[in-house]
Amino acid sequence: MAAAPKRSSRPTPVRKAWRSLTWLGVIIVGLFAINAAGVIWGGGSWTPKLALDLEGGTQIILEPKLESGQSASQEQLDQAVSIIRQRVDASGVAESEVMTEGSNVVVRIPGELDAQTKARIQSSAKLELRPVLMASAVTDQSISPSDSPAPTDEPALESTPTVKPTDASDPNWVTPALQAEFDSFDCSSLDDPSASAAPSDEPLVTCDATRTVKYVLGPVEVSGANIVDATNGVITTQSGASTGTWAVNLVFDEQGTKDFAKVSTRLYALSGQAPRDQFAFVLDGAVLSAPSMNGIITDGKPQITGSFDQESSKALADQLKFGALPLSFTVQSSDTISATLGTSQLQSGLIAGLIGLILVVIYSFFQYRALASVTIASLVIAAIITYLTITILSWREGYRLSLAGIAGLIVAIGFTADSFIVYFERVRDELRDGRPLVGAVEAGWKRAFRTILASKGVNLLAAVVLFILAVGSVKGFAYTLGLTTIIDVIIVILFTHPMLQLLAQTKFFSSGNPWSGLDPNALGAVYRGRAEFRKPTEQPARKVASSSKEAQKRQTIAERKAAELAGQSEGKES
Repeated sequence: MAAAPKRSSRPTPVRKAWRSLTWLGVIIVGLFAINAAGVIWGGGSWTPKLALDLEGGTQIILEPKLESGQSASQEQLDQAVSIIRQRVDASGVAESEVMTEGSNVVVRIPGELDAQTKARIQSSAKLELRPVLMASAVTDQSISPSDSPAPTDEPALESTPTVKPTDASDPNWVTPALQAEFDSFDCSSLDDPSASAAPSDEPLVTCDATRTVKYVLGPVEVSGANIVDATNGVITTQSGASTGTWAVNLVFDEQGTKDFAKVSTRLYALSGQAPRDQFAFVLDGAVLSAPSMNGIITDGKPQITGSFDQESSKALADQLKFGALPLSFTVQSSDTISATLGTSQLQSGLIAGLIGLILVVIYSFFQYRALASVTIASLVIAAIITYLTITILSWREGYRLSLAGIAGLIVAIGFTADSFIVYFERVRDELRDGRPLVGAVEAGWKRAFRTILASKGVNLLAAVVLFILAVGSVKGFAYTLGLTTIIDVIIVILFTHPMLQLLAQTKFFSSGNPWSGLDPNALGAVYRGRAEFRKPTEQPARKVASSSKEAQKRQTIAERKAAELAGQSEGKES
């Protein structure tokens, strides 16, 4: 006869507990490994970055560029503040401050200011779509004075088309004066905004952003104001395979869709007639990309390609998505500023958190005796996961910990302990009903888990709403509150409940030791159902009396009424 397969002697709850603890260990090790990889190879750190109020940073004062006698309206300044704040937040810089001071816009950013963030802040992001009339690669040859056109000949060059152009791609736009300007144009002058500027209904001479190609572009046919969304992503083939090339995907509004459909229809008919079958995306006077038209696009969703990587494509998409600034700005000053609060406030916040943690521990030991060890261990595990998560977010997403964020972490201590209290009390209720500890842990978990999810769902919803509606440091509070709420649920599922399942198998807890916090007699386990009482067996009179009082305190209103009716009926029978 074949031997029967061996079955594990370990109970099912124990197997489930060890499986959950294993997954928790995997999560902690994974977070630790990600953080270590960031420290070794990615410029990460073992400590989270601090926000403006605790570390200091950079202050930029932007001054509007206005013609003589003009002044910026408060509406324009408020709109600029809103757009700049969106750009800074989109770059991953958290806890920044953007405000108006007089007629200037002041931007305060924690830490050091990098070039890309600075470009996001002050770029006007004026996007135009112009057809290409002429294109030429830039050579290293310089033009000597003898070869350049004489200044006295320039007025003689015709600047008005002799034949009226029929569309924006008509070569008749290229007049002798425009040709001369194109021949003499120096791409190094592209940094001067006035050198590559022209009215929207006139041609433009400019270069691409890499200064390698010169262009003559026709009048503007689609405006960047018609963009409703812009995202970056990797281009994929029809089979879904990645090409490794980054692009910016645009979505036009109704008017932009109509205008772009007309452009694509005309340029597609010019296929093979380079460069007239090309169109240029021009950002602040420089050509980002000038692709040829490979089809008629009527859905209003073109794609900008070029020499992009992930960061540059995201930076451009953010600039275009959040619109053009209503004003052009120049950087009046850029200075390093000190922390507004400093180290002493950080230490005070940490001390406050430590005091709160100590009070929770004292209460847990007073209320739950040895069971408080599970609470303490759960809080320690939650602290480890929270710290590693915040550090990784600080490295990868630019998150910065402010004093408001620390307040969110302190508040989370109480919320986390609340989950344990709900669970422990449900287990105690099951013990009062006469269940053994193993069954009480499982039944109590089923009842407590629903309550915990409802409670944490409300907390998370409040954090999300606060994060969306608030600005500045309040976002930091909402962010940490939401993060710790999610971690709290993970800890309760993968650590607190499994630990109670394992402790229920030990003699100290299962026997109802008075110091375990789960003594059925001390909890008043003298009834087993709704108003269905049973007498305690072999208990001292004093202990029976105290247990009965405890049970009466724990009764619901319905149970008390049922007990009274039962007592009245017994009195009548007697």
